[in-house]
Amino acid sequence: MSDLPPRDPNESFDEIIEAETERDPDLAVIEAGSRTLRTQGGPAQADVPGRPEDPEVDRALREVEAELATRWGETKLEPSVTRIAALMDVLGEPQRSYPSIHITGTNGKTSTARMVEALLGAFDLRTGRYTSPHVQSITERISLDGAPIGAERFIETYQDIKPYVEMVDSQQEYRLSFFEVLTGMAYAAFADAPVDVAVVEVGMGGSWDATNVIDGDVAVVTPIDLDHTDRLGGTTAEIAGEKAGIIKQDATVILAQQPVDAAQVLLKKAVEVDATVAREGLEFGVVARQVAVGGQLLTLRGLGGEYDQVYLPLHGPYQAHNAAVALAAVEAFFGVGSQRPEPLAIDTVRKAFAAVTSPGRLEVVRRSPTVVLDAAHNPAGARATAEAVGEAFDFSRLIGVVGASGDKNVRGLLEAFEPIFAEVVITQNSSHRAMDSDELAAVAVEVFGEDRVQVEPRLPDALEAAITLAEEEGEFAGAGVLITGSVITVGEARLLLGRV
Repeated sequence: MSDLPPRDPNESFDEIIEAETERDPDLAVIEAGSRTLRTQGGPAQADVPGRPEDPEVDRALREVEAELATRWGETKLEPSVTRIAALMDVLGEPQRSYPSIHITGTNGKTSTARMVEALLGAFDLRTGRYTSPHVQSITERISLDGAPIGAERFIETYQDIKPYVEMVDSQQEYRLSFFEVLTGMAYAAFADAPVDVAVVEVGMGGSWDATNVIDGDVAVVTPIDLDHTDRLGGTTAEIAGEKAGIIKQDATVILAQQPVDAAQVLLKKAVEVDATVAREGLEFGVVARQVAVGGQLLTLRGLGGEYDQVYLPLHGPYQAHNAAVALAAVEAFFGVGSQRPEPLAIDTVRKAFAAVTSPGRLEVVRRSPTVVLDAAHNPAGARATAEAVGEAFDFSRLIGVVGASGDKNVRGLLEAFEPIFAEVVITQNSSHRAMDSDELAAVAVEVFGEDRVQVEPRLPDALEAAITLAEEEGEFAGAGVLITGSVITVGEARLLLGRV
């Protein structure tokens, strides 16, 4: 049972926060969410940090966040690497001081990056990982040795490169964007550490993405589908053309299963730059998988042979495929299948995969009723999530909470979830990119029918409503709640549910 004090039923979420005048605002939000949702808060999650406990550090971090927020956001782009290349030049090309594994694709990039990082770390390499977007804290984006850098180090890194950022700003037509500055920070932090290898996730596309000033020894392409079509193209072949930009001269390319037209584009680029290619389903793949408590048990075929009895504490067939891709990428990095014939040490591989986490990806954050978070934000991701939910959870009735971004294919997203949601609560997150809840609800009514749609514009109210709907069947009926539609929605829900 929760040890939170009893809640006055007339006390609103905003009133609780307002009453917490002597506490950090974010901690007040967490407390308010816990009390209004009658939740049992989970244990602290080391890979998703909360606000710094030191008020001075928290103040300094907020100042950095405020300065970064004055720059172009991640959805406003000028497709070139001119500015980030200029920043790397004045910083002394830090991204060239370590080898790297560069990851692009439409879905599965972050989970794959986390698996690659875990494997490399298990083999005693010091790793740097750069991923986006973050679930709760901006510091999550830059990790060293498997954990997000501390707030103090994040602030120091920003202050270290700030004069160089301002120098480049003064010389360019447009200032460096939010994502470009963060990329510069990551590459500088990795060089300063120093790391043995960097694991870098593309922000969008590939050829003109800010991360692409790095030359990955291994280029990974996770499954390609339609997303960001206004920027990347309207077909999977066109999108593959942009993502192929990370494939560099003489690199090794690890290709997840792809649509035929996308695979053709990627293979053509590999031939042009004399890259070596390994394809899922041919050179490597998933041999067998079975559902296990808390995840799944896998047999993977790598570039050097089979790896059996691999436990992965993540749900869904797509995570098994991500694991196969990650394993092949690390084998390629170590030269397995080319310079060395023997596979990686099986016990080390098993240990690494057993320790993998992926916050916000089918993450259970509460029981009775079970509440699950998943950051699916496009139709392909939603279809994969829907399949995984059906396999991993035996819900008698599932309530959806959906808050999406306005620039996404929300109809396709909702259609993917329609078969598994008994009812859906439509809401919106606090981002300026969030789709208005009434607009999203209008689409939801067309997909689900009016009787299955409820609208709660405020996320705390939406979570409360969904949990109430799930509880209507009784404590042992097996109903659940899935919160999805956006990484931002999932991050805010995670805070409200006390997962910090």
